[in-house]
This record gives sequence, C-alpha cells and structure tokens, in this order.
Amino acid sequence: MFYMQMNAIIAMIGMVVVLMLTRKWADNKRILMIVFSLCFLLLYSQKLLVFYAAFTVINYAGFVYLCRTTFWRKATFIFALAANIIGVFLGVRLFIMGIFHNPLFDTVIYLGLIYNVLKVIDAYYFAYFFGKDGQVPAIDYANYLLFVPTFTSGPILKFRDFMADSKKPYTVDAALFEDSVKRIILGLFKKIVVVTWMTNVFDQVLKQDLHTHQSLFLLVWFYALIYFDFSGYSDMAIGFGRLMGYTMPENFKRPLLSPSMTQFWRNWHATLGDFFRDHIFMFFSRTVPSRWVASGLSILIMVLMGLWHGFTWLYFFYGLYHGIILAIENIFKITTVNKKKVSKTYFYFRCFVTQVLVTFSVIIYSSNYETVLRIYKGLLHFTG
Repeated sequence: MFYMQMNAIIAMIGMVVVLMLTRKWADNKRILMIVFSLCFLLLYSQKLLVFYAAFTVINYAGFVYLCRTTFWRKATFIFALAANIIGVFLGVRLFIMGIFHNPLFDTVIYLGLIYNVLKVIDAYYFAYFFGKDGQVPAIDYANYLLFVPTFTSGPILKFRDFMADSKKPYTVDAALFEDSVKRIILGLFKKIVVVTWMTNVFDQVLKQDLHTHQSLFLLVWFYALIYFDFSGYSDMAIGFGRLMGYTMPENFKRPLLSPSMTQFWRNWHATLGDFFRDHIFMFFSRTVPSRWVASGLSILIMVLMGLWHGFTWLYFFYGLYHGIILAIENIFKITTVNKKKVSKTYFYFRCFVTQVLVTFSVIIYSSNYETVLRIYKGLLHFTG
C-alpha cells in the first residue's frame, strides 16, 4: 500500500540518502531506522502509531519473558501464539468481514497486521527454542516489526536473519545500489503500468457474456495480473530493504518453471510458504515424517495458507485444492523433478501441467464469489 503513495516513496528515498551519508557511524542503521519507522507511522496515522507502539511493547515483553523463564515455558509459548493468532489474526478477519465492530478500531489499525503477526510468531519460536541465547535488544526487535519496506505486503522476514543483519554495519556498494534501484523501478513499472492496464482489460472482458474461450482467457490473464501485482510489490520492498542495509529474501523465484506443485509453492510467494512449512514441520523435526504424514501436513498447511488470505469458503477450497495436489505428489514421490536428469520435453511438460493446475484456481484471489462462479460457468458455455 505504501508504494502507491508518492510521499511514502520519497520518504524512503530520503531515508536511504541519510543512511548513506551517515554510513561511518557504526549504529546508524539500528538507531536511524527506528526513528524513521516511528516518524513514518506517525505521519501516516497517529492511531496506527499508537497501536503498533503498544503491539510492539507487549510482544517484546512476552518475547523477553519467554527467553528468560524456565517455568511453564511450553504453556507460555502456546499462550503467546494463541493471543496473537486468536486475538489479532481472527480479529482482523472478523473486522474485515463486518462481524466485529469497535469504535476504538478502524481499517488503518489493521494495515500490515497480518504480516506482522507472522513475524511476531517467528520471534516467539526463536525465543522458545533458544532461551536466554535468543534475547535481543528492544531496538532491534522494534526495527524487525516496524520495518517499513516490508510492513504491508512482505516479503516475510525471518527473525534470525534480521537480527544477524542488525549486527552488521551499514554497507551498500555500487553493484548493490544499481541492482536495488533497478528492482524498485521494475516494481513500480509492474504495479503502476502493467497491473493498471491488465486490470482494465480484465474488467472489460468480464462485462461480456462469457463463453469457454473468454473464461479461459480471463483465467490466464488474471494469473498473469496477480503475478505482476504481487511480484511488483516484492520488487520494491526488496530494493528499498537492501538499500537500507538488510538482506531481503526473494519472494518469486521463476514460478512459471516449476515442474510440480511442491516446487511451485517454493517459488511463488516463497516466504509465506516457507513460514508455514517451517513453523508446522518444526514440531516433527526430531523424526522424518512418513509420506502419509507429510501428505496430511501438506493439506493442513495449504488450508491454513488459504484461510490466511481470508476466512471464506473460496479460500478454504483454494487451500484444500492445492493441499490435495501436494499430498498426491508426496504419496507418489513426484514432488521434485531434476532438470538435468530428465529430457527437456518431460521437464517442460511437467511445468505446463503445473501451470494449468495453478491457472484453474488462481482466480480465487479475486475474492469475489460472483466473478469466480461466472468464469467457471463460462468454461462450460461452448459456442457454435
């Protein structure tokens, strides 16, 4: 959302300039970033700043307590996760669905909250498994939660990696600067030019009476539209994040060349898939799960990822659909394809099949029952 506002982009550019001018100051990145984040949120919305200040302080207190305590650690860990998932995550979804109302809250409060809850959960995992060795200064914890480039739309940063970067001095060489600026420009072009044009085309075709060829076009077109939209945000976040001195994980890793659904979800919105895999499979890390257990976990993970996007039947069945495909790949041991060990024809055939399966379901991201049903019904409306 921030990247659609010129004032926000100018503010981030200004922060990069300040960091570059003060690069000889050892702690410039840590101190200046928290000042920038707080001022940014204050100018965007005073209510947003107050909410996130309280959210950060409360969770940091829980984080420190979990690092230090030896009394009922597992219960404390579970309570901390439940408080965020139920109290915040569900609250956001219920508010968006119009079920929950409170005069103290409005839409701006929930800006980026879904992503930030995932970061809080990752920090609690770190505290639980590392104990006293996992404790970090409050300023670094706050920088992790309030990091502006990834605040609203990811990529989802790992707590361990961000803390490691916080200890490093600010360094941005010429090659990194050039690459980061190009990523920002590419992201802006995708979002402002490509997505705007593609959305207009999609809306125009959707107004027509849909037949098979039009529905197929809309499915493919919307898939491409969502890719440019999501990856455009990620490009800008990665570019600005790196210019501010932090390592940014790639969110889209050539997903069109994924020869299986398993590999697709390692390449499409990769940080989200990694988060759910890491934080669910972690409980099974002492033993290697059987194929049937792995298949069941795949279904669970994908259903949770679907519901993460929204508490609707559309997203539930979207997650279930992908989970079942992942489960089948696990059972029949076809989760990966080594391009070097198979023929090009077979490899690209598998990529094509994967993209067909994805294309059929991605229209769910429109979050509109009427649109989804019209397009699916149009597939069965043959002409001539």
